[in-house]
Amino acid sequence: MNNKLIELKSIEKSFDGTKVLCGIDLDIHDKEFVTLLGPSGCGKTTTLRIIGGFETPDVGEVLFDGKCINDVPPYKRAVNTVFQKYALFPHLNVYDNVAFGLRLQKVNEDEIRERVREMLKMTGLKGFEMRKPTTLSGGQQQRVAIARALINRPRVLLLDEPLGALDLKLRKDMQNELKRIQHATGITFIYVTHDQEEALSMSDTVVVMADGQIQQIGTPTDIYNEPVNAFVADFIGESNILDGVMPADNKARFAGHTFDCVDGGFAKNEPVDIVIRPEDVDVVPVEKGMLSGEVTSVTFKGDYYEIIVDVAGFKWMIETSDYVAPAEKIGLYIEPDAIHVMKKSEYSGRFGDYSTFSEEMDHLSDPTVDNEEGEEE
Repeated sequence: MNNKLIELKSIEKSFDGTKVLCGIDLDIHDKEFVTLLGPSGCGKTTTLRIIGGFETPDVGEVLFDGKCINDVPPYKRAVNTVFQKYALFPHLNVYDNVAFGLRLQKVNEDEIRERVREMLKMTGLKGFEMRKPTTLSGGQQQRVAIARALINRPRVLLLDEPLGALDLKLRKDMQNELKRIQHATGITFIYVTHDQEEALSMSDTVVVMADGQIQQIGTPTDIYNEPVNAFVADFIGESNILDGVMPADNKARFAGHTFDCVDGGFAKNEPVDIVIRPEDVDVVPVEKGMLSGEVTSVTFKGDYYEIIVDVAGFKWMIETSDYVAPAEKIGLYIEPDAIHVMKKSEYSGRFGDYSTFSEEMDHLSDPTVDNEEGEEE
């Protein structure tokens, strides 16, 4: 890994007596794409603002290239920020918006012209120089904001939910664009989102946060395949999370049966959380199943069916390419390497049973509930 660029050491921060960051330790390396991922209020935006200099930690140090920058104001840091509200100047055209930072620095116009041209080409805005921001689509405005932030050649670009206002297809396109721009410039990107898919598809490193603490740091593959606790397992994708015990290494007991697994190193009969991803459960005839249950709901998802199965009162979610009818009795077959064993944590018992699934979806689909504007994390 490249050298450490930013180090956060034991960062704590409170607002109005409420602690929003509880001892954050994080190293960010040069040329890395790091995503801070977590639900609203977990502290990810506050962490970003502390790196940018918009907030000062109550306790702890922010180091940049090994030097403490706690008291360095934002404009003196080698860091630029792209906010969710792009904050473009409506009276200036695209060219002047992008050139703004260089003009502040009194760079000569020939160099400005060269650098603006280079930036517009990189962000796919060639030919838009004379357009006003109000005549651009959301995705184009987003690109102008990125070009304007990158033209100063910062060492670090901070992005606070910058794709939040875009529709799904455009978000996907912009995810690819951002990854490409980050590779092309070699600038360290620190990205904040509550969208797991976004974090998994773009990042080199994902930092999962909850309740003002870092829960896990790892590559997207590690975080998905080896979650450290029930919170991470539930937040990253869908998971069946069951109570279990480990009678011995490579043996896990849950749902009334003992299964072979590939995990070990637990105390004999230690209580654990068992995670099984919906796509890792095979649907088989009842007599061939390790477990069996009744299908309570079936949802067509395009390339697979999402089925909820009642197994002795615990509702499992399974993703399968084969249609299964509601009320059908089916068997479940689980390979040893699909059984992931985690230590118990404060999050145990709160996730992973899809009993409330259908009622829950009605609340979750209400757009007014999601991340209220102006909320301080």
